[in-house]
Amino acid sequence: MAILRIKYIRSAIGYPKDQKATIRALGFRKLQQTVEHEDHPAVRGMIRKVIHLVQVEETISETL
Repeated sequence: MAILRIKYIRSAIGYPKDQKATIRALGFRKLQQTVEHEDHPAVRGMIRKVIHLVQVEETISETL
């Protein structure tokens, strides 16, 4: 399964509360922080909502 590496690159100050909550739900606490999540439709939806605040990199997991 693919892994999404998401980096928080732009502050959520001045954006609606729902976008701030989405950033928090993705697991971010500080700017420039990177988190990894498995590629699921729910995570993709959260990313789509805050794509202007994050940077996304997709990697392929090599589990045996």
